[in-house]
Amino acid sequence: MKIRVVTDSASNMKKMEKIDFGLAPLFISTAEKEYLDDDQLNITEFIQDLETYHGKTTTACPSVSAWLDSFEDADHIFCIPISSTLSGSYNSAMIAKEQYEEMNPGKKVYVMDSRSAGPGMRLLAEKIGELVKENLSFDAICNKIEAYKEKKMCLIYCLSSLHNLASNGRVPSAIAKITDLIGIRIIGDVGEDGHVHPVGKARGEKKALSAIFENMKKHGYQGGKVIIDHCINDSAASKLKEIIHEEFQNAQIKIGTTRGLCSFYAEKEGLMIGFERG
Repeated sequence: MKIRVVTDSASNMKKMEKIDFGLAPLFISTAEKEYLDDDQLNITEFIQDLETYHGKTTTACPSVSAWLDSFEDADHIFCIPISSTLSGSYNSAMIAKEQYEEMNPGKKVYVMDSRSAGPGMRLLAEKIGELVKENLSFDAICNKIEAYKEKKMCLIYCLSSLHNLASNGRVPSAIAKITDLIGIRIIGDVGEDGHVHPVGKARGEKKALSAIFENMKKHGYQGGKVIIDHCINDSAASKLKEIIHEEFQNAQIKIGTTRGLCSFYAEKEGLMIGFERG
């Protein structure tokens, strides 16, 4: 039996160890160019393009056919799109699920609303991988991953710029300009409802990293798994890792980089932190 884990490119993932993995890319568009969030996208050049572009930008979810392509011919598929409150990716994946199961009687697709993005989605994918290795049934894995999402998973972000959020119409341009001028870092989380919620601000990197760690503990972090994805900011990601290890020496911490969609929203120097509560 072929088992496959599939995400859209908002997970920032490229592969999984010893688990069959598929990816459905999202799109980012300006009036001048369309970017496909796949392995060919040069993130540094992409960020540079957006820094000099001042028009409106849009994003688009994977098509139904793109999801179907990512399923390949697997018997059991566990599909993790970005939060349904942030994109139409979940709805597109649900349509693909219905079509795939209709075309392939006996095969099963589970589409979960991740209510997350980036490293939060990766935590879910890696947990599914662990459950698959336990040889659990399809339904048992579905039930356990939903429980994990509700009780364990959390996502915090830190942004040094709101330029792209403003150009995408998600925050007022005036707020974005003030934030850039005075060097404020915006800290927020993705709540249980799947929406993005600003929870604080800090001036400068040092204070921002401290605020991130304090917010992690407020959300119940006690030394569990952490994934830190950064947008061209390995230094800050490494410093945050050190801060966490000062208090939780045995914490399992991975550092990764953002793909196109998350780089678009996090922007240069942005951080996304997925972690396990409790």
